Amino acid sequence: MKLFSRFLLTLSFLVLVHAAFSQTKRKVEDLSDEEISTFFERAQSSGMTEAQLEKAAKAQGYTSADIAKMRSRLTQIGDTKTKEKTTTSKVKTSSKRTVSGKLSTKKGAKNADEEDSEDVSVEDEEMVDSTLLPKKKIYGANLFNNKKLNFEPDLRIATPVNYTLGPDDELNIDIFGEVMDNYTVTVSPEGTVKILNLSPIYVNGLNVEAASARIVSRLRQLYQGLNRPGSGSSAIITLGNVRSIKVTLVGEVENPGSYTISSLATVFNALYLAGGPNENGSYRSIRVIRNNKVVRTLDLYDFLLKADQKDNIQLKDQDIIRVGDFESHVELAGEVRRPMVFEAVKGETLKDILRYAGGFTDKAYTYSLNVRRNTSRELKLLNITQDEVATFQPQNGDSISVGKIIERYENRVTVSGAVFRPGVFAIENGLTTVKELIKRAEGPRENAFLNRATISRRKENYDPEMISFDLGKVLRGELADIALHREDSLTVYSLDSLREYQKVSIFGEVNKPGIFEFRAGMKVADLILQAKGFKEAASYAKIELSRRIITHGNENGSNEKIIVKTFDIDGSLNISNEVSQYELKPFDIISIRRSPNYEVQRGVTIEGMVNFPGRYAIPKDDQKIADLIFEAGGLKPEGYLDGAILYRDSTVVGVKLSEILKKPTSKNNLLLMENDRLVIPRVLETVKLSGGVQNPIAIAFVEGYSLQDYLDGAGGYTEFADKRNVYVKAPNGISTKRRRFLFIRINPKVMPGSEIVVPEFPTTMKKGMSAAEAVGLSSALVSVALTLTTLINNLTK
Repeated sequence: MKLFSRFLLTLSFLVLVHAAFSQTKRKVEDLSDEEISTFFERAQSSGMTEAQLEKAAKAQGYTSADIAKMRSRLTQIGDTKTKEKTTTSKVKTSSKRTVSGKLSTKKGAKNADEEDSEDVSVEDEEMVDSTLLPKKKIYGANLFNNKKLNFEPDLRIATPVNYTLGPDDELNIDIFGEVMDNYTVTVSPEGTVKILNLSPIYVNGLNVEAASARIVSRLRQLYQGLNRPGSGSSAIITLGNVRSIKVTLVGEVENPGSYTISSLATVFNALYLAGGPNENGSYRSIRVIRNNKVVRTLDLYDFLLKADQKDNIQLKDQDIIRVGDFESHVELAGEVRRPMVFEAVKGETLKDILRYAGGFTDKAYTYSLNVRRNTSRELKLLNITQDEVATFQPQNGDSISVGKIIERYENRVTVSGAVFRPGVFAIENGLTTVKELIKRAEGPRENAFLNRATISRRKENYDPEMISFDLGKVLRGELADIALHREDSLTVYSLDSLREYQKVSIFGEVNKPGIFEFRAGMKVADLILQAKGFKEAASYAKIELSRRIITHGNENGSNEKIIVKTFDIDGSLNISNEVSQYELKPFDIISIRRSPNYEVQRGVTIEGMVNFPGRYAIPKDDQKIADLIFEAGGLKPEGYLDGAILYRDSTVVGVKLSEILKKPTSKNNLLLMENDRLVIPRVLETVKLSGGVQNPIAIAFVEGYSLQDYLDGAGGYTEFADKRNVYVKAPNGISTKRRRFLFIRINPKVMPGSEIVVPEFPTTMKKGMSAAEAVGLSSALVSVALTLTTLINNLTK
């Protein structure tokens, strides 16, 4: 029971971690023995699994090393606090049959395929229990550690023919036909069943069929002719609730002990409850002992590999299942389908072990296998060839490693470039030379450069090597053929790859200007067609062609680099036209000029108080504003000339429309530009005041009012008003500033629709300064200016 106690201790520790860590994080060293004892008592009532508890601890910031420390502390005091308990629970699987059984004491056992693989640092190794380190997977262990598997016996199946009755078994007796009756009887400890008005019927040790015959025979005392032809009455006897039996599991099993299980249970059911063989247990030699005799020996590999359950016999009361020690463990690692530790029995070879591992993967290096063997003094390495696999017998502790094949080919050659079928080929079936490889690649293409080809090859020391040769002479038989080696790479170059990409260009007034591939025999008209033809603005005269002068190092007496040729062309690109048929050379550039008289339509817009507002074309370059007003039928009576504004490119242009109409030769009569917009408003009857006035408003225009009259109408200046820089913005956008001539202030004229703007002092003057200080500063500046004026006047006298 030592392993069971250790498991309960582990579970208790995890509950302790959950209780301690769910509050605030504390160091393991700071927990007292009393706290550990208190938390230990809560372990029994926790419903969380081991994985959930570990996850909760790590969520609070604790590492694997912290968990190992806590487990070490708990181990020191756990032996005096833990008591082994067995739990018996009755599991109902049917309304007809029930069975009581002792459940496995392992909780939250992990699947062997889901083992915690968290790395343990070197610094933590000394304090971590060796039982916490990851263990090698033993083939078959996950059969009993996988919670998704369930080996509980199915109690809803038909009664097995060979089922042997015993005490506590329940029988249902149904009588029907001319007589209908029903009895439910239980086998007594003496092995009998009791039916009313009949003496006890002994059925212990009989199977259901034999017991049924005996019971029916006795029932004929009450029901004459029962189950006989012509009697008119029949009886059926079935098994109801089955009894429980006790079996004992001993030896190398995870949780040895006595278990109360269903009488329908098999060896697998009992093994599953006990957790299966432990790390020292055998999967190949599990014995069922009955009445001090071995009645069956199980080899679990038969079930794992072939689903063979011939030895999975039904258990009987007081049976003993003994799991012996394994005879030999052999580890298979590397390129096998199931890299695990396998149990080998006497006489099995490496071929058998490989069969248990599912065989090699598709990338396994099977030519030679490495075997690491433990001797009495040290390790020993063996190399097993393919021929020896079927006869080599592994020993206990052998570790067999299957490597990967090398990522290279033993008979591959490659051909690329100017052949019809480039690719990889195998050196076999007569393919051994360059000439044969070119033939397999369906020959060189028409643009192949046959004067020179190359083979890239590796020497025996793996240094790279290049072999050059005249491919044309090899193919014609003028040179000896070249033998190919493994991993040779033959390259056949094309003429195109050995020269600069040849192109011609066309720019200017064509629909698709750009660069095009040069083709021999290409004419000027051909290039224009590829450029989608002329634009409407194209000029057919003065077409320019520029051409490189290529000497290839020879002297050029004229020292010219470029030839430029200009010519006229037929716009229809007629083939009979001589220039259209002018032949191009690589890198020629064609430029199509724009026709000098070509002009796209331009227009301007006039809006507002004219007789015919709308968009008008600019028929000539000297069209002006006055011409536009004339075209629009002149002004309406309510049109306000001084308020006219010209918008050009999102900019307001101030125009004096009254002056323009009186004197068309005025400089203000501007030339019109495309998309100009002239707006002539109605007569405006207000004057707007903004800026440093007490009440920024619009006031009705009054003929004869001065600037000051309007300022007074807005309540006068504010404290921070800059009185010297007041200006008036006319309706046409032109601004006029208040001026001073000597000591006389000259105010700008205020017209209907004008805006009087009173600037304010900059923010820097107002910051941290009272209103009185700001006004005083302004007055001081005026006083200085007056003093300087007086001084200048005195000096000039």
